Amino acid sequence: MKVVLDACVLVPTVLREILIGVARAGLYTPLWSERILEEWARAVRRFGPVDEAMARGQIAVLKAQFPQASVAPRSGLEARLHLPDDNDIHVLAAAIAGGAEAIVTFNAVDFPRGVLAGEGIARRDPDGFLWQLWSDHPAEVGAVVEAVRAEAERLSGEPQPVRALLKRAKLPRLGKALG
Repeated sequence: MKVVLDACVLVPTVLREILIGVARAGLYTPLWSERILEEWARAVRRFGPVDEAMARGQIAVLKAQFPQASVAPRSGLEARLHLPDDNDIHVLAAAIAGGAEAIVTFNAVDFPRGVLAGEGIARRDPDGFLWQLWSDHPAEVGAVVEAVRAEAERLSGEPQPVRALLKRAKLPRLGKALG
């Protein structure tokens, strides 16, 4: 299954690490465009130049790990697409160009299901998407979440219960399933 990851799901570290971890486990194929990755880097700029530099480093690593993930929309494709926010058309164009089955995003308002369905694409919120992957592959998703939890605990120096960590990451359904 090919899935476009919107910039809004790449910014939060725990969420991104879980999404990328399950992709590394082979549970889906991530897709993005250069513009989506640039939006991620610009979004963390508000935290400071160090955070932006770190994001750009993480982007470089992802590009190396998933060289086939970057898709470029075909010329003229964006001109025929319409969404409530014109600034999101590039995400839909990337999904179409990459043959994605879904776009994973928190942004439900600007990605109406009916418009996406007309292009053969579903909108998935990250919690529902990961919960479904967990339902189908509990051991693999559980192992990824545990690795992310352990790293968060190591970095913070404080206990990181899985349910609380996933709730903060806006993954309450997955947290309840695993907690």
